[in-house]
Amino acid sequence: MKYLSILTLAPLIGALTVAFVPRAKPELAKRLALIWSIVVLAVGVATWVAYKPGGPRLQLQESYTWIPAWGAKFSFAVDGIALVMIALIALLVPLVILASWHDAEKSKRSVPAYFALLLALEGTMIGTFTSADVLLFYLFFEVMLVPMYFIIGSFGTDVPAKQRQYAAVKFFLYSLVGGLLMLAAVIGMWVYGGHTFDWQTLTNVEFTTTVQRWLFLGFFIAFAIKAPFFPFHTWLPDAGGAAPAGAAALLVGVMDKVGTFGILRYCLPLFPEASRWFAPWAIGLSVIGIIYAALVAIGQKDLKRLVSYTSIAHFGFIGVGIFAFTYQAGSGAVLYMVNHGLATGLLFLVVGMFVARRGSTLVTDFGGAGKLLPVLAGVFFIAGMASLALPGLAPFVSEFLVLIGTFTVNKPVAVIATVGIILAAAYVLWMIQRTTQGNTNPALLDLAPMKRDLSLREGIVVAPLIVLLIVLGFYPKPVLDVINPAVQATLTDVVTPERADPAPATSTVEAGK
Repeated sequence: MKYLSILTLAPLIGALTVAFVPRAKPELAKRLALIWSIVVLAVGVATWVAYKPGGPRLQLQESYTWIPAWGAKFSFAVDGIALVMIALIALLVPLVILASWHDAEKSKRSVPAYFALLLALEGTMIGTFTSADVLLFYLFFEVMLVPMYFIIGSFGTDVPAKQRQYAAVKFFLYSLVGGLLMLAAVIGMWVYGGHTFDWQTLTNVEFTTTVQRWLFLGFFIAFAIKAPFFPFHTWLPDAGGAAPAGAAALLVGVMDKVGTFGILRYCLPLFPEASRWFAPWAIGLSVIGIIYAALVAIGQKDLKRLVSYTSIAHFGFIGVGIFAFTYQAGSGAVLYMVNHGLATGLLFLVVGMFVARRGSTLVTDFGGAGKLLPVLAGVFFIAGMASLALPGLAPFVSEFLVLIGTFTVNKPVAVIATVGIILAAAYVLWMIQRTTQGNTNPALLDLAPMKRDLSLREGIVVAPLIVLLIVLGFYPKPVLDVINPAVQATLTDVVTPERADPAPATSTVEAGK
């Protein structure tokens, strides 16, 4: 079965189907989008089952002729890193569609267009993770900007139209500039790599030191903007604050992971010497991002911008884990990509539920909301605890692996990064205290929506994420078994002998318990 081509094309076909639903039939468009996303989830489950963790590095390969003169093909393949990200996308999209059931009506825009854009975004995101051809990856990398641009600019309702349009343009321009740098690097790699875009062939090409470093920069800056790493981060709070909550969950929970995935898939294996040479700079930017974003998050008054800044800090941990070049830290970084998507996706969705009831994203417009919405406040508390990596929840395992893997080779960086955990407790607890605890804001008592606690639809949205955060917090082995071989293969050419650590991440987690 052609799992990967089906996974990539099915959401795009679904997007076209939903887009042609008459605007006068919004419920039909919603149901079609939900059904299509569930079908993609089913194919994603089948893909997970078909993948063999102990098998070859790249599996489920497909290849079709595209541009013979350039050596470009429609090539698809996945390793364990790509597989877990595809699984995250397949899980989140149906939940986001359910959570966004009424978002398009609020914007007074076309409901079929909104849900078609969500499916198009799903297809292009999956395409970036399944591509085994560098040119095909670049195509999906750029095209996925389009649906998110329109979602931010046209369907966000929490900020004024001018601010929303500004955020959409800023997001698009930042990503476009990064994409142009990557395009230059892709062309350079084709010229110096034997006129091919095939990823496996390029991993065997020995680029000169100078060529490696320039090509690395072209890819890395594009990925650093996408992730985003400090100081390329300024577009994310604007975009996350302006986008509908469901779309923001996909933007921060999955779409940004294309950046860190790109570093793992392209920068490290293709340019190992350059990766080692630039590693201190990348770690420095990551550490600055952890501390800076956490401090700025503490001072935020807008809930969605606050969550966006927390994600910048989390990406700092992922960056440290990648460039520590130890197997434990690398596995922790990839697991962090998954767990961050679950935790931040849940947090954004719950924030969206609060905002839908209050009609405001400002922290000061809440206060004591937990007395009116106790169940929703409880879910908000769990999401917050996951965001600060409370032991027993999945993100803790990720941070533990990143920090212990980094501490063995760079103690100062691990210690400084640990300060970020303390700051995370400050901004999360501050957020929870100001929104759900304390005296009830009198303005909330007059709002009818504030008297409706978690609905059945909303419960279906949050339940799978809470279950996974708890299960993976105590038993991450099934995911780590998929991740570990891919991480070790990725770091083979980069890791130096003194950093090599044959102990699998699962052993470390079990010892930590």
